[in-house]
Amino acid sequence: QVQLVESGGGLVQPGGSLRLSCAASGSIFSIYAMGWYRQAPGKQRELVATITSGDSTNYADSVKGRFTISRDNAENTVYLQMNSLKPEDTAVYYCNADLTSYTGSYYYGPHDYWGQGTQVTVSS
Repeated sequence: QVQLVESGGGLVQPGGSLRLSCAASGSIFSIYAMGWYRQAPGKQRELVATITSGDSTNYADSVKGRFTISRDNAENTVYLQMNSLKPEDTAVYYCNADLTSYTGSYYYGPHDYWGQGTQVTVSS
């Protein structure tokens, strides 16, 4: 059983900052890429940022220069530092991990796993 648990969302004024965290736990053999996606009301889920096990990163154009993704491989945790937040950043943010899990001597994957989402609201 694998779980991704996000934390750090909330209400912030425009120009402010938030830091999201996502910890993966359970029977994890190896995590490849981790990332953050978001979904605003009435819109499709979109990629925000991803990071590979080798620390290669990829960002949506809309967040480049404002958001920074990082990960702690030892703790199976990914972070998203969000600065200079704008009202259009308001969304539910979801953590994603591409990983291989195991049960006994059996290995599964890699498969995508998702967190439950954390609300980020940017408003004055």
